[in-house]
Amino acid sequence: MLVEEVMKTEVITLTPSEPIETALKLLNEHHIRHIPIVDSSNCVIGIVSDRDVRDASPSILDAPSDGSQLKKPIQSVMTSPVISVHPLDFVEEVTSIFYEHEIACVPVMKNEQLVGIITEKDMLHTLIQLTGTHVQSSQIEIKVINKPGMLPQVMQVFGRRKVNISSVLIYPYKPDSQYKIIVIRIQTMNPLPTIEDLREAGYEVLWPKMPGMTS
Repeated sequence: MLVEEVMKTEVITLTPSEPIETALKLLNEHHIRHIPIVDSSNCVIGIVSDRDVRDASPSILDAPSDGSQLKKPIQSVMTSPVISVHPLDFVEEVTSIFYEHEIACVPVMKNEQLVGIITEKDMLHTLIQLTGTHVQSSQIEIKVINKPGMLPQVMQVFGRRKVNISSVLIYPYKPDSQYKIIVIRIQTMNPLPTIEDLREAGYEVLWPKMPGMTS
């Protein structure tokens, strides 16, 4: 899945000379957590978060303030430089960027101009779609030997049963690297016939655990 398929294209921005109080107002009005800061060419030169604005605002525990802190330009609290992505980047790669850099938002740039934005909420929604958990389905986890060709062999069992598959994921079997786990979501509320087919074909089903099944 590409970034352009999940990014928001209507992005609220500010210029670096705008006061902090303007950012505070926009964050509250639009219920957002980040605002890209752009120059006259719509190129991102910084980003400000609700935490940046909150830290720059007067505390209720402090002495009465004249509000001068909020009159300062947004460039005084923005983060720069900014990590950005391209519309044709893969969403899976962007997930790694979020994790490695511990950030919750990335602007999307094309030809050095802002064209969209992706937040951690967008990433979570995309993950739900990729895993198929947003539709009624049953999850089956199958332990197989970690060697080429296992996925097509397993899928033949599902093909014979003619069930509709929502998603397929593969991850390592931590207790033993010689094995891996194939996780398949099928659009049925009764996976028992398919599970029986898998058992008869010699596969070990780790989930769901049914009476009489071993793992």
